[in-house]
Order: sequence, then C-alpha cells, then structure tokens
Amino acid sequence: QVQLVESGGGLVQPGGSLRLSCAASGSIFSINAMGWYRQASGKERELVAAITRGGSANYADSVKGRFTISRDNAKNTEYLQMNSLKPEDTAVYYCNAEIVLHYGYELRTQDYWGQGTQVTVSS
Repeated sequence: QVQLVESGGGLVQPGGSLRLSCAASGSIFSINAMGWYRQASGKERELVAAITRGGSANYADSVKGRFTISRDNAKNTEYLQMNSLKPEDTAVYYCNAEIVLHYGYELRTQDYWGQGTQVTVSS
C-alpha cells in the first residue's frame, strides 16, 4: 500500500508564492522520477515539472524561471516552489511518482498519483 499526500495549495494574489509538498509513504523500496502536473478547469492535465532521482529537472515552458522542483530522497518527498504566480497558474496540482515497492519477495515499479491540491491565483 503506497500513498502520495499533497499539501500547500491555497489562494494567493498575482505575484505571490506558494510551496507544494508531496510525501510518499508505504512499502517503498525506492522512488524513480517524480513530477508535478496540473489541470485547469476545462483543460487537459499537463506536466509542470519533473525531477529524476539524481536531481535533474525539466520544466514546462510556461513555468520556467518561476517554479522550482526539488526532492528529498531520505524523506520520499518532493516539492514545488512556485514564485511570481499568475492567474493562468490556477489549477488543481497533482504530484506523481514512479515507485519501486516491495511486493512479497519481489520488487515492482508502479505509477502513483496524489489526490490533488487546488491552487488559485486571484486578486
């Protein structure tokens, strides 16, 4: 049983900042890539940022220079620091992780999603 629990969403004014966290728990052996996605009302889910276990990150063009993804492998946690927020950043943000988990005497790799956290940027 593995869970991803997100926190840190909320309402912020344009130009403000928020920090999202996503903690993984359960029978985890290790975590490969982790990422953040978002889905605005009436739109498809899109990748915001992703990070490898070694710390290499990539970003959507729309957030480059404003958002920073990071992770703490010891805590099985990833973060998304969002600065200079714009109204168009308003969406439900989901964390994602490719987790290697204990399954009896085996190891299995499976994709997991958080429950989503609302980020609203408005004056």
